[in-house]
Amino acid sequence: MRANGRPRTAREKYGEELKLRRMAAGLTQEALADQVVCSPTLISHFEAGRRLPSPDDAQRIDRALGTDGFFARWLEDLDPAFPRYFTEVAELEREATEIRQYGAALIPGLLQTKAYSRAVFQAYRPNHCAEELDELVVSRAKRALLLDKPSAPVAWTLLDEAALRRRVGGSQVMARATQPHDRSRRRSSEASRRSTNMHNTEATIADGATVTEWRKSSYSGGANAECLEVADGHAAIPVRDSKTPAGPALTFSPQGWTRFVTAVKHGELSA
Repeated sequence: MRANGRPRTAREKYGEELKLRRMAAGLTQEALADQVVCSPTLISHFEAGRRLPSPDDAQRIDRALGTDGFFARWLEDLDPAFPRYFTEVAELEREATEIRQYGAALIPGLLQTKAYSRAVFQAYRPNHCAEELDELVVSRAKRALLLDKPSAPVAWTLLDEAALRRRVGGSQVMARATQPHDRSRRRSSEASRRSTNMHNTEATIADGATVTEWRKSSYSGGANAECLEVADGHAAIPVRDSKTPAGPALTFSPQGWTRFVTAVKHGELSA
């Protein structure tokens, strides 16, 4: 733990150990740099946790300090799969007990499906290489595995409506991406039944059934007015805006829908 209360990242621990071993060997940064064949500034970056040595550099460090492959082996556990600006975040996620995140334009990476991630990467890498794209998708999917562990952190996510309405990868991709995650249902199925979730109406809803018949709410107005459509007979009751039938729908538990309808009939939700 740092003096400011923030946990040290794995690369910072790596750098601190390197500094301790260098000093124990009686070497200055300049002397070690001569043996590693790099600049003293780069050694300083290694020790501060700002950079990681290459595998070749790590082997030369081991030879210079007589550490019998210690730093080369440790380096293999420090996954360089993420951009430098994001590496610290990925490392801290693994040690976190609680994660709070906000998605303004996109669903956050920890909650993205593989299809959604692929569509995001394709959008900003128009000249992408298929193999590179696969590596990026796999790396992002690996991050989400921490939510499946017994010691998984509590994750709170606040999504702007724009993140749900922006079609990334098409309707089917969005339908799967905005359904409740399997891991969430496994760990808190009762809470999931009480919650309200967004999903696209062109795919199946929470109970696995496809929505084919909608009825218009009796409280809807005439033509061009704001209208709601409801599909009955499902474990989760979907409600959508009739003017945008291909858009996302809001789903309620049967109990929640009953309470909502009762409140409307009694005028409890009047403006």
